[in-house]
Amino acid sequence: MAYDEALATRIREMLEGSPGLTEKRMFGGLAFLLDGNMAVVASGQGGLMVRVGDAAPALLGSTPAVPVEMRGRPMSGWLRVDTDQLDDDATLAEWVERGAAFARLLPAK
Repeated sequence: MAYDEALATRIREMLEGSPGLTEKRMFGGLAFLLDGNMAVVASGQGGLMVRVGDAAPALLGSTPAVPVEMRGRPMSGWLRVDTDQLDDDATLAEWVERGAAFARLLPAK
């Protein structure tokens, strides 16, 4: 399954002008990186993958997000948000900002 081009466009517009922004095809989707660190991915499996680090457990209990699994293994610090949860730009913006905020905490690559 290819990633959702419309979702990728919405993410791109939200991150436009962010210092160090790059895009890279990976995980069957399109990853958005800040200074070389992944922040969010328009997933090839649908929806959004968001890098949130240690905030993942708290967000699992308070949002509709689920843990990301790759080849049956959990990816620590990453959450998946289904497409049907991202119809509203404000909700998508919250998730994009969570991923961007985490990526900005990391040293540039």
